[in-house]
Amino acid sequence: SIGSELCRQMARFHPVAIVGYDIAETALFELDLEMKRRFPETLFLPEVGSIRERQRVAEALESCGPSIVYHAAAYKHVPMMEAHVFEAVENNVFGTWTLAQAAGEHGVEDFVMISSDKAVRPVSVMGVTKRVAELVVLALQEERAGLKGDGRLKACPTFVSVRFGNVLGSNGSVIPLFKRQIAAGGPV
Repeated sequence: SIGSELCRQMARFHPVAIVGYDIAETALFELDLEMKRRFPETLFLPEVGSIRERQRVAEALESCGPSIVYHAAAYKHVPMMEAHVFEAVENNVFGTWTLAQAAGEHGVEDFVMISSDKAVRPVSVMGVTKRVAELVVLALQEERAGLKGDGRLKACPTFVSVRFGNVLGSNGSVIPLFKRQIAAGGPV
């Protein structure tokens, strides 16, 4: 849902193209229809795949050639990730690594990872995996800075992370849960 909103916001600036990359084909299909209807002047390229699959990520980057990657793919339901630790690590940490490495190999200029306020002094599996993903991105940026400093810098993205708090109405937002609890008479 954050990635979808980023696509909508970017379309307002009339980029040459926007690539939507998602493992959830139904959500991507709906976004594709919406983008074609609302922003017909902007080419929208829907690509189905997982950030965990290095070959598929490479194919999408090679065929679409984006200059910027906004990485918003993550498992973010805190209780669910407590029960599925390996999946959280595999997706949030290793998926970030796979996507960031591929971005560096395919001429991407900027890589922006969307993180979470739960990465601040994390107390949950989800928070820890997002914090580790931030550290992966930071390490790649520090490596880039080192290469730039000693003159060995090749085409290499700028790597940054940004933290979002609870985004009202986004997938994984706590607000729908609060609404259901209130509708049922509480407690919240």
